[in-house]
Amino acid sequence: MEEMRARRVVDALRELGTDADVARVGVHQFGVTVRLPDGREAVWDSDGTISLEAQVMRNGMLVGFVPEIEGSAGFTEEQVIEAIRSTDYDAPIATRKKSAPAPEPALPPKGGLYHRFLEGLRWR
Repeated sequence: MEEMRARRVVDALRELGTDADVARVGVHQFGVTVRLPDGREAVWDSDGTISLEAQVMRNGMLVGFVPEIEGSAGFTEEQVIEAIRSTDYDAPIATRKKSAPAPEPALPPKGGLYHRFLEGLRWR
């Protein structure tokens, strides 16, 4: 996933109350990390492929995954956000729910103003 796209997706997820952050995997390789309530993390689209999929990790160990979502190579950012929010992470092989959960109270932007200045105001 491109860095700026990952940042926009993270910002939108946080506005909907989902605890997300940009995942930095390599020098020019980014994804989205979603922290799940039970201590697991879903790392979305960090392997450099075009399609959308995720690994579910706990303490650095793979405990589940989200298989490649068919047709996701052409997803808009809104569709990516919907796919991440509507995933049911409870089974080792995650599935998608019929609809995303209701939005929660918004979380503050990750890093705050200082971090955004430090990053060169590349956010938007």
